[in-house]
Amino acid sequence: MTDRATQRLRNGTRTWHEALERTGFATAMLAGGLPLNRYVGQLAAYRVVLKTLETELARATCPSVASVWSPDLAKLPFLERDLRHFLALGAVLRPGPAAEEFAAEIRRTAATDPPELLGFLYVLEGSTLGARFLLRYVTEAYRLTDGNGTSYYGSGDRARWAALTERLDRALGEPAVQERVLAAAERAYRHVALISAELSVGLGSPAPEPV
Repeated sequence: MTDRATQRLRNGTRTWHEALERTGFATAMLAGGLPLNRYVGQLAAYRVVLKTLETELARATCPSVASVWSPDLAKLPFLERDLRHFLALGAVLRPGPAAEEFAAEIRRTAATDPPELLGFLYVLEGSTLGARFLLRYVTEAYRLTDGNGTSYYGSGDRARWAALTERLDRALGEPAVQERVLAAAERAYRHVALISAELSVGLGSPAPEPV
């Protein structure tokens, strides 16, 4: 019996997920010592990535993407809300080159194999579930109130995740397609790791890359 697509994605990317938890960025956040500009830098980087991904998902015409993506899955509005808050406080948004490299990867994938965009979506949507666990650390570290600056980290939802994984499993039934989407998810994690490495400079050694 063929594994469900999301089961293959979860099993195939577990080592990446664990490695990201050991970055200087992640450990500093858990310790309450992550500089605010690094947190804002992550939001700015993800804005570049998600703006590109959501644009390409919305314009894709292949049946698998059309059956999974819907406007209610968009996370860009949460990032925009958070960044407006920090801009009003004088923050400077300078996403590093890793964000644009990820965006370029998304555009290439959209042009060559649109179903693989679902691997990127799986990784980025799944990351907001973990972000909910980190929400209290962010709120306490930067004394954020009334949801200001935490919309993205608070946007993960288990019911929403369950609905997305159900759609993915229906859309990605063929093992060969699952393999390509898994490879795309691994590429997504590699780019996320590069973003995290940029934001970890001076905070400790970045996590080793999975092999």
